Amino acid sequence: MGNEACDEDDVDRAGPDDLIRDVYVLALRVPDRRWFDRHRQRACHRRGPRSYNAAVTKPTGRKLIADNRRARHDYMLLERVEAGLVLTGTEVKSLRDGHVQIGHAYGDVRGHEIWLVGASISDYAQGPVGAHAPERDRKLLLHRHEIDELAAKVREKGLTLVPTRLYFKDGRVKVELALARGKEREDKRRAIAERDAKRQMERALKSRR
Repeated sequence: MGNEACDEDDVDRAGPDDLIRDVYVLALRVPDRRWFDRHRQRACHRRGPRSYNAAVTKPTGRKLIADNRRARHDYMLLERVEAGLVLTGTEVKSLRDGHVQIGHAYGDVRGHEIWLVGASISDYAQGPVGAHAPERDRKLLLHRHEIDELAAKVREKGLTLVPTRLYFKDGRVKVELALARGKEREDKRRAIAERDAKRQMERALKSRR
């Protein structure tokens, strides 16, 4: 082939060997796959590795969801323990909006498990209706030895398990559970008097400043 012009007579006179030679020359002019692979590797090396999975920052720290003030008023709070909660996705989203009530909640020992009873988590506004039952019992996550110790003290000393706080800890929902003894009426009056006296002292100190 080359740069030489050829007419129709030349094409007609070309034999099988000439056609094979022409195909071979054309094949040499087309880069093979290895050429593409080499240049692609060089380009990737200059550009650097691609990151398809963006780094997801996990939430850290503690964020209060609900504080059970009624528990401090009605009970003498003794030992406290932190427990996890088995929740659904819509319950967690509702908790992020603060839609929960734990004032009447308590911990119920059931065999080798402890369940949170009486806590109300409202429906998630942007979720499907009836995604979870707001008043359902929810299992608490504790170590076996912690459950056994709490169950023994509840059974032997007549104490009650009450949730004092609900909060996010490093992105997970936690509940602070306290062993509590119910206050007598005199204890409640004494607690109210001490609280009022403390408030008066704080006001007096602020007025002096």
